[in-house]
Amino acid sequence: MATGSRKTVRLKTPVRREDLEQLELGDVVYLEGHVYTAREGVYRRVITEGHKLPEGLTELTNVSFHCSPAASVNDDATFNIGAVTATASFRFGALIPAWFEASDCLLILGKGGMTEEDYRNVFVPRGARYLTTVGYGTGALLGRGIKNVKAVHWLPELGIAQAIWVLEVENFGPFLVDSDGEGRSLFEQHNKRLNQRIEGLYDGLKQPALSRMGETVDRREELI
Repeated sequence: MATGSRKTVRLKTPVRREDLEQLELGDVVYLEGHVYTAREGVYRRVITEGHKLPEGLTELTNVSFHCSPAASVNDDATFNIGAVTATASFRFGALIPAWFEASDCLLILGKGGMTEEDYRNVFVPRGARYLTTVGYGTGALLGRGIKNVKAVHWLPELGIAQAIWVLEVENFGPFLVDSDGEGRSLFEQHNKRLNQRIEGLYDGLKQPALSRMGETVDRREELI
């Protein structure tokens, strides 16, 4: 299904490499099946401390999410999740090679993307892809796609935000494709275009009335 220059793709988990090969930068993706959350606490426990991922997890799904859920535990030991908020993925770049080896992951969800160097050197050789959430404040929207909490692992050790939450999902999204089979990044491509023209924003500006407050017509003098 095409939306302007983008198409909408629906993937079932576990995802297959041949399904990921069809993804193009900027495509909109929805997921059905299972995903699991994994962020710093999980990476540290697996990569640094040498624990194996819970039995059966990697057979169930190969999609992991840099995220923490807005979750609570009921008195009967069931769970409520109202939202799932992505965390910035660039912080995980150095750990991704070891993570792929430990998890057999093929699809990573997160916020803000990673570098083209990571995509070329780590994602492309494995046939893996990266999907980003769309803007900020979409946690509640994504929460609507969660059908059930299938399991929670390492909750006592890591706490609610860092534990592995295994989620059964349907119509889970939207996510945008940030990496493709050549290792290109949607974000980096657009950043390059913007940076080429950013100096032009200063052309013809009047001298600021409150330059003592940091106003300037020279980008090199900006305080932020």
